[in-house]
Amino acid sequence: MIKKILTMALAMTMCFSLAACGGSDAPATVATSEGQVEDTQASAESDKAKIVEKGELVIGITDFEPMDYKDADGNWIGFDADMAKAFAESLGVTAKFVEIEWDNKALELSSGSIDCVWNGMTLTDEVLSAMDCSNPYCNNAQIVIVPKDKADAYQTVESLADLNFAVEQGSAGKEQAEAHSLKFTEVTNQANALMEVAAGTSDAAIIDSLMAAAMVGEGTSYDNLTYTVGLNEEKYGVGFRKGSDLVGELNAFFKKSYEDGSMVKSAETYKVQAALIPQ
Repeated sequence: MIKKILTMALAMTMCFSLAACGGSDAPATVATSEGQVEDTQASAESDKAKIVEKGELVIGITDFEPMDYKDADGNWIGFDADMAKAFAESLGVTAKFVEIEWDNKALELSSGSIDCVWNGMTLTDEVLSAMDCSNPYCNNAQIVIVPKDKADAYQTVESLADLNFAVEQGSAGKEQAEAHSLKFTEVTNQANALMEVAAGTSDAAIIDSLMAAAMVGEGTSYDNLTYTVGLNEEKYGVGFRKGSDLVGELNAFFKKSYEDGSMVKSAETYKVQAALIPQ
C-alpha cells in the first residue's frame, strides 16, 4: 500500500514539474491508475510517424460506389479512394484498402487495425464522440429507395410506416430508420440493401443520396428502383484515432487539393461535384 502511494505521489510530482518547467510548450501528461506518466502529446503526434515508418496508410472502407468500389481489374477506385491515394502519396506512403464491418469501424480504428475510416462516413454524434474527424468535404442525405412501379405510394414519411426496410448495419441509414420508428433489417453494406429491394426480400432501403445517384435509376445497375423521400441532411468526413496528428495533415491536404483544382477534378470524374464542400 505504501509503495503504491509513493508511486502515485512520484507520478504527480513529475506532472507538476513538467508543467512548471515547460510552460505552454511542454508535453501534456497524465498519471495513469498504475502511477505511470503518459505523454499524451507524443501519443497525439505518433500516427504520422508510425505510418511513415511502416510505409502505408491503412484505410477502412466498404464497397460503396461512387466513393469506394472496385474496377474491372479489382483495383479500388472512387472519389474517396482516389483522394485517399493522393493523401497517402503526399505523406510519402502507399494506400492500403481494407474492407471492414461498418458497425465495427470505431473498434477497428481504436485497435490499430486501420489508420482511418474514409468511406463516405456521415459525421454523426456517435462518430464524432468515437473519433477525431476531418473537416466535412461532401454534403449527403439519407433517402428512401423503392421499386419504381411503387414510388407514387411512398412520397411522404408518413406513408413509409408499413414498409420493411433494409439498412446497412451501424449506418446513418439505420439511425434514420430508428428515428422515424421504421421496421428494418440490418445488412452488411448499402449495396446489399439495394439487392434486398431488387430481389423483393425488403420493401425498401435507406441509403446515401450519393450512392443512389450512382447506382439507382435509368442507366444504372438498378434501373427498376428509384428514390423518393429524403429523411435528413448530413455531411461526410474522414475519421482518425483520438488525438491523431493526421487530422490536421488531411485538412491541410483538402485545402490545397481544393485550391489547386485536383479535388474538384476527382469529384467530377465520379459525378459528385455538386455535393462537394469548399475547403
